[in-house]
Amino acid sequence: MFTFAGNMSTIIKHPKNSFTVMNELVLPNDTNTLNNLMGGRLLHWMDIAAAISAQKHCNRIVVTASVDNVSFQHAIKLGDVITIEAKVTRAFHTSVEVRMDVWAENIPSGSRIKSNEAYYTFVAVDQSGRPIPVPELSPETEEEIELFAGALRRRQIRLILAGKMNAHDAKELKALFFNE
Repeated sequence: MFTFAGNMSTIIKHPKNSFTVMNELVLPNDTNTLNNLMGGRLLHWMDIAAAISAQKHCNRIVVTASVDNVSFQHAIKLGDVITIEAKVTRAFHTSVEVRMDVWAENIPSGSRIKSNEAYYTFVAVDQSGRPIPVPELSPETEEEIELFAGALRRRQIRLILAGKMNAHDAKELKALFFNE
């Protein structure tokens, strides 16, 4: 399930260890006047699924630190079944990035469509709410390696937008645009 590197205190986990699938049925109380799923309800469900995934990786309580841009690609209708697939894409010192894919399925018609994808960031905390170190993540598949590499750039964008990093210090982002 996970391995130890060097001494027994360094735990290395794989993205599959945090894989989480959550299903929800869109009921009338979840919809707007057009019988479409309300965006806020979907964000709530995504936060829960992502938190479960982050907790599986960290073996700790986690708190939401950021939510990346969430674009709604397709309307989700009353009666659809939502499937949210979440897994950790990278672990930093005290935080993890979680990627989610959201699928909407109309069971009677047999149709299934990808509705959303997003990245959430969580910070692991102790019982007093102070950030604590998280296990390392070792990607295994080509897709996991690509998501792992991209996570550093996404993190730098988040930090710049939050005013916690100067754009001149974002080496991974600068490398995309400039040959240095």
